[in-house]
Amino acid sequence: MRHPQRLLLTLAALITVSSCKSEAPKPPPPKVQAVSTQLAEFTEGIDTVSTLESSNIVELAAQSGGRIEQLKIRQGDEVEAGQLLLVLDQDEEKANADTAKANYERYAYLAEVGATSQEELDRYRTQYIEAKAKLDYTNLRSPSAGTVADVKVKVGDVIRQGEVFTSLVQNNELEAKVEVPAIFSARLQEGQPVVLMAPGSEEIIATGVVESIDPRINPNTQGLLLIAAFLNTDGILRDGLRLHTRVQIKAEEQLAVPFAAVIQTSGQSFVFRLGSFDELRENPGKADLRKLELGIKAGKLPSNMQFALQTPVTVGELENNLYPITKGLKLNQKVATTNLLNLRHGMPVQVQPAKGN
Repeated sequence: MRHPQRLLLTLAALITVSSCKSEAPKPPPPKVQAVSTQLAEFTEGIDTVSTLESSNIVELAAQSGGRIEQLKIRQGDEVEAGQLLLVLDQDEEKANADTAKANYERYAYLAEVGATSQEELDRYRTQYIEAKAKLDYTNLRSPSAGTVADVKVKVGDVIRQGEVFTSLVQNNELEAKVEVPAIFSARLQEGQPVVLMAPGSEEIIATGVVESIDPRINPNTQGLLLIAAFLNTDGILRDGLRLHTRVQIKAEEQLAVPFAAVIQTSGQSFVFRLGSFDELRENPGKADLRKLELGIKAGKLPSNMQFALQTPVTVGELENNLYPITKGLKLNQKVATTNLLNLRHGMPVQVQPAKGN
């Protein structure tokens, strides 16, 4: 049989060990980085899709008919004004021009010695000019600078006078015909910014302006047609390119927080605002206020301790990695941007400045 005194001593030792374990130091409050809410400019826009068109497309047609002997261009070539594009068979036109020149020179001599009239000389001069022009027409030259589009002929083909054989596209300035809902008509004006983006992307490829607004509304689509102009100095845009288009109709300053500060649960957006113990008292939620207050009184928590306050917010569309806040926060309030998944409402936190601040 065990001695009662020894049993009591053993129980006392166990209680002492258990008590020591329960008073083990707790981990320090989690560290978070924080930023202050600020005002940022956000743009309201109308999103649609548009197709770019060159504002200057020149169709090139043969000024004279004949068989193509030389073709000096290919699709995609950059050409200058006056550059030779193709050469037609010149045998007949050259012979006619040589004959007309000889006749003109002969009658010029006869007129000089008084053996023919000025009227006859003028007639042969006209014939020579016409024959020379027809010969020149067999050398087809570019009327302006541009990029060669689809070439519809090849060497050996017979081309008719007036037949279009290619087009010149000037891609240095492009237009987009943009149809927007007519409900926005009162908020549209010339000069408003228009941005182009690749499908499925927010990356801006080019920025232009509204150049003109159709005074009529399409009765079938209830749309209003705008024409936006874009300079293409870097050459990345092309005639016929179809792109995501945004007409920016309004820009204003709104309260904003970084993308990293917002969490979403069941369709509701939240931030963890940082506030004092008094602010936590106003909305304690499930926080153990008594325990926290005892910790502050005992000096385990500093009197100026900051607490994570889970705050529902209403956000707008993300822009430049910032969310506009339309409800839930005020200017210059601090919000956590890191360690959000480990935070709970009413949890004390150690605040560190955000990187870059």
